[in-house]
Amino acid sequence: MGDWAPVIIGVLLFVLLTPGLLFQLPAKSRGVEFNNMQTSGVSICVHTMIYFGVITILLVAIGISITIG
Repeated sequence: MGDWAPVIIGVLLFVLLTPGLLFQLPAKSRGVEFNNMQTSGVSICVHTMIYFGVITILLVAIGISITIG
């Protein structure tokens, strides 16, 4: 079977790094706000760069692999 690590890690990081769901970096009035469910273009770009960095480290540098079957 195929490697499921990119799918599972990608979905988990997407949910956790959605701007405004758990935290928003940068926020409108402060550096970090928690659970405000509002977002901005700058916040989307910052969360995208964090997502790319974390998924690259986990999948390429560390080499996490999940095989089922």
